[in-house]
Amino acid sequence: MIVDLNKLDTEKNNVNTRNIDRLSTLDMINLINKEDFFVAEAVKAETENIAKAVDLIHSKMANGGRLFYVGAGNSGRLGVLDACECPPTFGVKTGTVIGILSGGYDATVNANEGSEDVEDGALEELKKHNFNGNDAIVGLSASGRTPYVKGALKYAKELGAAYIAVSCVRNAEMSKLAEVAIEVVTGAEVITGSTRLKAGTAQKMILNMLSTGTMIKLGKVYGNYMVDVRANNNKLVERSKKIIMDCTGVDREVAEKYLEISDKSVKLAVFMILSGLSKEESIEALANNDNTIYKGLEAIKNN
Repeated sequence: MIVDLNKLDTEKNNVNTRNIDRLSTLDMINLINKEDFFVAEAVKAETENIAKAVDLIHSKMANGGRLFYVGAGNSGRLGVLDACECPPTFGVKTGTVIGILSGGYDATVNANEGSEDVEDGALEELKKHNFNGNDAIVGLSASGRTPYVKGALKYAKELGAAYIAVSCVRNAEMSKLAEVAIEVVTGAEVITGSTRLKAGTAQKMILNMLSTGTMIKLGKVYGNYMVDVRANNNKLVERSKKIIMDCTGVDREVAEKYLEISDKSVKLAVFMILSGLSKEESIEALANNDNTIYKGLEAIKNN
């Protein structure tokens, strides 16, 4: 199938960078930086749709569903990256946020560009994970036309799952297949067609918003602290103690004590200190209030 690249914003020639190969190193870098300034504004224009996507993902995950990112090339690798970061940052179980990349995980380090042209290519992987109507898919494609991603979105619709498209062009083909369509038009790239640049930066910003926004709504943040962080190394143990101290005002010794009592659950430690309840009572109070600290504290106050 012939792809008409002239119709894609991401494939247009950038008039601002046509002489970039003749510039000094500093001028070259400044020009790339100047182009990057457009990215945040392009993302800002789509915040309403990004918020809709967060609410849709949250509605699935709050009921035990999972979040799948599906993409090819740089877009897919960014999805895998965001998925990998969710367990240590937000304490979700492995397999709750899943990145599916055309070409498989080997393609994270060895590009496998041809695999993106197979429309049903993602289906086998989704079936391995028992993807179903309780889950959500975010399809990622800078061009908005990647067959691998389009097939996944169609499959999600068939099953009754949430299906969201993220692209970097106007009127993307994928948008027509999505429940919520996010089109962040970053325009012509610094190097023509190199969508790992502005388009990649925009997609990373959007992924940050989607996962972080969803996790906040799931109660994994108190104030602006990651209270479900996993204390799996020395740095994270120290971060856990600091979070407890910052959120409650206790000293280091008390923070260490409650971190031990709570079996390294920062959220539980913070709630126990702020509520004055026992460990068992705190576990029950959190469970009855969406595992969200402020909701649990409000419930106690109103009783």
